[in-house]
Amino acid sequence: MSGPRMTMPTQALLRWALSEPTREWYGLQMCEATGLASGTVYPIIARLEQAGWLESRWEEPEEYASEGRPRRRYYRLTTDGAERARIALAQVSQSRATARLPFGTSRPVPGGSG
Repeated sequence: MSGPRMTMPTQALLRWALSEPTREWYGLQMCEATGLASGTVYPIIARLEQAGWLESRWEEPEEYASEGRPRRRYYRLTTDGAERARIALAQVSQSRATARLPFGTSRPVPGGSG
């Protein structure tokens, strides 16, 4: 299964989620934490959930009825999703570092003599 496109907003959302990978959060929290608009965050959340990187649950009436607010949907990284997110972000970071090398140069081999 291939993962979602690693756009800058997707990367920002995943970095934030990985800061506490077992935590549950709702969409508005993600918007506030990342500074991204809901029209950006919710489609990313949907793609991550479809890819199996996130799981969700609706809160129970006891959790919100006494506060007089709408029901929230909570999201959490799956164990597999957290691992895939770490790998994907590392690959993006590596690609960026390689892209910054001047033309005709190569990255030194770790542990190499050179």
